[in-house]
Amino acid sequence: MQALRVASDTTVAGLTLPDLDARRAIREHLGSTGAADQAVYHRRALLHIHGSGQSIGLQQNLDAWVLVSRWRGMTLYPLHGPVAIAGRSQDGGVAPLDDDLAQHVRAVA
Repeated sequence: MQALRVASDTTVAGLTLPDLDARRAIREHLGSTGAADQAVYHRRALLHIHGSGQSIGLQQNLDAWVLVSRWRGMTLYPLHGPVAIAGRSQDGGVAPLDDDLAQHVRAVA
């Protein structure tokens, strides 16, 4: 299953997530030993954020912040650390990221 990782240093990398236990793989890609926060900023995407990014002093992720602010149409709170962006299934689960959304993420970042 295809997803993207947007790092605080503006690096965007493709991720291949397993169909089973994708959330565990996302936590590993984010470097989170605890839970990764999951949020919906776009109806077809799930954004996964390091659950303790701000409290442990991870750098702000300006690219991800601009992206989600554009998706919401308003300035949002800062994001800290790497984020993973996956698609969203109709039942709200993790799904492959659509190609047009992946292109948009890469263009913004």
